[in-house]
Amino acid sequence: MGHLKVHMFPALSDNYGFLAHDEPSGLTAVIDTPEVAAIERALDKTGWTLNYILNTHHHFDHAGGNLELKEKTGCTIVGAANDAARIPGIDVQLQDGDCFELGQSKATIFEVPGHTTGHIAYWFEADKVAFVGDTLFALGCGRLFEGSPEQMWSSLQKLMALPDDTLVYCAHEYTQSNAQFALSVEPQNAALTARSKSIDEVRARNEPTVPTTIGLEKSTNPFLRPMSDDLQETLNMRGADLVEVFAETRARKDQF
Repeated sequence: MGHLKVHMFPALSDNYGFLAHDEPSGLTAVIDTPEVAAIERALDKTGWTLNYILNTHHHFDHAGGNLELKEKTGCTIVGAANDAARIPGIDVQLQDGDCFELGQSKATIFEVPGHTTGHIAYWFEADKVAFVGDTLFALGCGRLFEGSPEQMWSSLQKLMALPDDTLVYCAHEYTQSNAQFALSVEPQNAALTARSKSIDEVRARNEPTVPTTIGLEKSTNPFLRPMSDDLQETLNMRGADLVEVFAETRARKDQF
């Protein structure tokens, strides 16, 4: 049984921020720092006090508020050991397989490079929650700004191995446009077609499509489905290596 409460809030133009609160200890972390004012509003709304920043990667819309929040609150900044030089104010450096304890709530750390070379994700197993930054999106994955297709496919496989009911908190509201692309490469997927219709309805009400689940992504997200016969058929890559299918899917999304 988990102890973690998650408060999600919008930030910047299309980011999501997340407060993770361990109820027994009262400790609170913010996952990334996209916008200081939005984070402060969320803290005011919940009545929680900030103790930690858990960074997923170095991009400004994820670590840009680190130093201001640290100065204001004295919080501890946590991030990837192999990218410590690019995480402003980092205090605690974590590697693949490490455990981070937020009070009684424990997160396993995954190194998930691809979007950046030093990207990490936080999996709170008992709470069935994963904070994945920009590695995995609802119906998408991050652009390969620094890593290779091989790295990103390996990273996505780590996340795919999590239980299907794991809640996935990704950092952007990209789902509607991602759905349009997904349908272009796997139009035969009935689950995807149904999901796309539901997404349109949700967004019409200006509601978030995050969090998603690992199981839902495995059945509908083309970046987790290079093994799909229908996807391979659309790409004219029947029987191709899965990394090559993934790379072609990502390349097409870049041009979509």
